[in-house]
Amino acid sequence: MKRNIIDDEFIGRLETLGLWLKSQMTGYFGGNHKTNAYGSTVEFADYREYTPGDDLRRIDWNLFSRFDKYFIRLFTDERQMHNQILIDSSASMDDRKGKAEYALKTAAALGYLSVQGMDRTSIKLIRGNLLQNVGQRITGKESFYGTVSELEDLEFTGDADICNAIKNSQELGHDDGLTVLISDFFTESDWKQAVDYLLYKKREVLLIQVLTPAEVNPDYYGRMQLLDAEAVDVDDRKNMRLRITKSEYQAYLQALADYLQDMEEFCRSRNVGYIRVNTANPIEKELLNQLYETEAIR
Repeated sequence: MKRNIIDDEFIGRLETLGLWLKSQMTGYFGGNHKTNAYGSTVEFADYREYTPGDDLRRIDWNLFSRFDKYFIRLFTDERQMHNQILIDSSASMDDRKGKAEYALKTAAALGYLSVQGMDRTSIKLIRGNLLQNVGQRITGKESFYGTVSELEDLEFTGDADICNAIKNSQELGHDDGLTVLISDFFTESDWKQAVDYLLYKKREVLLIQVLTPAEVNPDYYGRMQLLDAEAVDVDDRKNMRLRITKSEYQAYLQALADYLQDMEEFCRSRNVGYIRVNTANPIEKELLNQLYETEAIR
């Protein structure tokens, strides 16, 4: 299936969004991020005592004259971040529900903002218990457009084991950028453990939950057969035959509200960004409002 992920109008709106983000916040897509490491930029950070092998040119002779000890000057290190965008490519995210194209456009938008911020970017699919690279690592707009062209033909099938796919990856990096996880998070996989593993790797983490209007406020009543998107066939035990009453409808809404609240509380407890989007709303509007709000409360 060929999708139109981006066009000139979409890029134009993202250009405006990127300029707004750059002027309003220094969060996820700022470029030249200051790190906790010490390096060779001109911005002073701290002193420490001299040890053999240190650069003699960094000795502060004024401090030596005051304390009769050698101290060297330390400077902050600025480096290009490596942002990674992980997309749940399971059948529950397919185009029949409108999630696949929305998730891919969200990934493209975030990738564009990351490139604008002078960061390196990778887009990966979560397929089964593995992460699959889409295109090459993005280092500029030319490679960005090449990767987006590959997004246009992707299929969303099978399941996505978010936890094991992330823990099995050898390319997550360590303390070098942001990991964005795009999914509906309707999964039996322990995504919370995956988040904790990313935090263990000292990654910044942002979760983007993609929901459809039918999931937020379904209009199912009476006798129905509900087919699981990841079921093998109509006889799969994941499918359900049931009669949906008003009380069951209310129970669903309550269960969904409890689940979403649990997600919010978990992310808040871990200082992890969390954005919930509805496929009925324009992507740029969701990003503009919620990226700013998410950064403001973190």
